[in-house]
Order: sequence, then C-alpha cells, then structure tokens
Amino acid sequence: MAEENSRTPREETTLERADRNYGELLQELRIIQTGVQILFAFLLTLAFTARFPILDTAQRTMYITTLLLAVLAAALFTAPAALHRTLFQSGAKPEIVMISSLLAGAGMGVLMLALTGCVLLVVDVVLGRVEGVIAGSTTLLVCGGLWGVLPQFVRRHAARSEARAVSEPPAGSG
Repeated sequence: MAEENSRTPREETTLERADRNYGELLQELRIIQTGVQILFAFLLTLAFTARFPILDTAQRTMYITTLLLAVLAAALFTAPAALHRTLFQSGAKPEIVMISSLLAGAGMGVLMLALTGCVLLVVDVVLGRVEGVIAGSTTLLVCGGLWGVLPQFVRRHAARSEARAVSEPPAGSG
C-alpha cells in the first residue's frame, strides 16, 4: 500500500501514473491501429485483383509474408485492450501498462517490416525487382530512422538540456 501512495516527480501516485501512462498509450495505439487496418485491408484486396494471378513466386511470397506481418502487427496493437479487459479491476494496472508498452513496441517493429514488405511488393510489380528492393530498403531506413533513431536523439538532447539547467545558476543570482 505504501508503494501506491508514493509520489513521483509529477506529484502523482504510482496508480495515477499508471492510469496516465495507459491513457497515453491508448492514444498512440488508436492512431497506429487505423493505419494497420488500412494496410491490412489493402493487402486483403490485392489477392482479388486481375493482376494477382500473374505474380511470380517471389512476389507471392512477399505478399503472404507482408499479409502475415500485418496480421501480427494488428494482433500486437490490439493485445493491450484484451489484456486490460481480462485484468480489469484486478489491481494490475502498472503491470498492464508495462506489458502493453512492450506489445506496442513489438508491434511497431513488425509494422515497420509490414510497410517495408508492402512497398517492396508494389514497387516490384510496377517497376521491377531492383527498384522494389531499393524502395523497400528506403522504407525500412526511413521508418527505422523516424521510429528508432530520432527518439534516441531527442532523448539525448533532452538529457543534455536538463543537465545544463541543473548546473547553471538561476538568472539574476550572480
């Protein structure tokens, strides 16, 4: 019980922080889930187009792999809701938030691969294999940069700014 009442730097209890973090995570998942649903719907319709029967073995493999990655991404992004629903009012909110965050992170990684596969497949069919590989690789690099490298850069910049603020005397004190 003492842990539930301990205060954080934001002056919130552990449970208040878990509630806030879960709300923020749900907002992120709402945004991502729409994109995943659109990607999945697009992939589902491809198999019923006139051009689909002429795809070669590699393109069909790309299609199936990308489709399965989109399904896995959707499952990972919806798992936090199922986890919360199953454990609702069990007193496990901090654990739900921690596991849900891990699931969302894994979902982002799988989504990156699904987007890469989708771009690879479409560009391969439209322009050719080499162009498809270039476009897919570029997609992977852009997503990896924006979703992985950029947050690390921002984290380091924020830490440096915070360290400077702590080490500098307040204005007008000299």
